[in-house]
Amino acid sequence: MTAEADMLPWLPSHLGRRMLSLAATMESSMSKPGLDHRHRNHDGDISHKHGDTLLGTLRKIYGRSFAAGYPDTAQLSDVLLQLNETSLSQLRRDHETGHLKHKIAKASK
Repeated sequence: MTAEADMLPWLPSHLGRRMLSLAATMESSMSKPGLDHRHRNHDGDISHKHGDTLLGTLRKIYGRSFAAGYPDTAQLSDVLLQLNETSLSQLRRDHETGHLKHKIAKASK
C-alpha cells in the first residue's frame, strides 16, 4: 500500500486511490480559470464588436427563436447578459471561429 492509501485504511486500496485521485483532480481544476471566465471575456468582446447589432439582424442568421422575448429593435448589447445558453452558444461559436462579422454583414444587406 502507498502512504496515501494508508490514510484511508478503512477503504479497500483501489477505492482509496480513486478518491485521492478525484480530490487531486478537483483541486487542480479549481485553480485554473474556468470556462465561464473565458466565456465572459468572449461575451465582452462580442458586445464591444457587435453590441449595436439589432436582434432582428441576428434572427435572420439564427432564426426567430434567437433571444426570444426581446423585440427585433433591441440591440445585442442590451440583452447579451440575459441570453439563454442556446442563443449565447451560437454567438460564441461564430465569434470564436471568426464568422460572426461576415454573417452580420451578409444579413444586414
